Amino acid sequence: MFVTAIIAAGGRGQRFGGARPKQLLAVGGRPILERSVAAFMAHPAISEVIVALPQELVDDPPEYLRGAGARLRIVAGGARRQDSVANAFRAAAGESEVIVVHDAARPFASGDLITRTIAAAAESGAALAALGARDTVKRIDEAPRHGYRLVSETLPREAIYLAQTPQAFRRDVLRDALALTGDATDEAALAERAGHQVRIVGGEATNIKVTTPEDLPIAEAIARSMDRDGVSRPGTDATERDGLGQAKPARTGRAGTGYDLHRLVAGRPLVIGGVTIPSERGALGHSDADVVCHAVTDAILGAACLGDIGRHFPDSDPRWKDASSLDLLARAVALVAEQGLQVGNVDVTVVLERPKIKEHVGAMRAAVAGAIGIETGCVSIKGKTNEGVDAVGRGEAIAAYAIALVRSR
Repeated sequence: MFVTAIIAAGGRGQRFGGARPKQLLAVGGRPILERSVAAFMAHPAISEVIVALPQELVDDPPEYLRGAGARLRIVAGGARRQDSVANAFRAAAGESEVIVVHDAARPFASGDLITRTIAAAAESGAALAALGARDTVKRIDEAPRHGYRLVSETLPREAIYLAQTPQAFRRDVLRDALALTGDATDEAALAERAGHQVRIVGGEATNIKVTTPEDLPIAEAIARSMDRDGVSRPGTDATERDGLGQAKPARTGRAGTGYDLHRLVAGRPLVIGGVTIPSERGALGHSDADVVCHAVTDAILGAACLGDIGRHFPDSDPRWKDASSLDLLARAVALVAEQGLQVGNVDVTVVLERPKIKEHVGAMRAAVAGAIGIETGCVSIKGKTNEGVDAVGRGEAIAAYAIALVRSR
């Protein structure tokens, strides 16, 4: 399913005040807009991201949007929110089936919430994240009497939900909604007016909207908590939920595994983890056949749902002939970074009968860590034999297994 995400960032934050649009302000050391965009860029279900910005930012976008890759495009916003969304809708790919709309000022939407909203819209046509009211809800008179606000009615809070984003729609539903000319505070309201039913998806208390300066301390606290705990945006989890799926997910990252094997032949250098080890035979391959780097590359790409090393660096491409696998690893890390993810740590097991790699492990760890851009202490490499079993055990081949953990930047 082709899913387009629209980030509504065309406003200037008049309620917030200040010289700069609020979406450019930082919380937890990162701009609000960057956090919002990264959540969708990193999500495996999102095929493209379109950001609607004020014209002056379209002309000179922030660096984190310039380097986000081909999956992200920028369009000019409009005078109203729905005008900005309409501009982005017109720029969406023709094959887009579900379109998700998200406020740029909500920087903490989890990957689980995005997943559930997309699934609900695909099934029901339209869906929005919303939180059930926790306090007793009072309706007041429209006009004050004698200078006082008076309660006109107490509403059953069980029937009151506070709308959030993301909001997701099948393409035809959002097209109908945006064809209406009246003002609305969100797309779900337009979809209702157009005659479509909108399904509720349980929202998240942490998915706050930064609207006024008073919201910043709360946003800072949420950012510190999530960044400290390594909460991941993409994917789903197994958190227990109520009938609406309402819960706060607690996640630590995404794991990927990798495996590589090469035959050992005479006349080739033996490169393991970026280090050339004295040996009568080396690994046969199109590049330098470094099993550690290849397995780690596959693990990192796998954690980000970006395929494998052969997809990005095929052995049919002469560019990668005798290439340094450390360089290929660094390129894979850059691809993952475009999705708003960074590598936390990697663990590798090398299976080789001889020579022993124990004396070289320190240099290997440092080389791999340098290519990834993490501390050496976050890279584990260990050697095992195959006890004489199969081609590896007979000394005819070398293999490596790897696991990598990635998390939101």
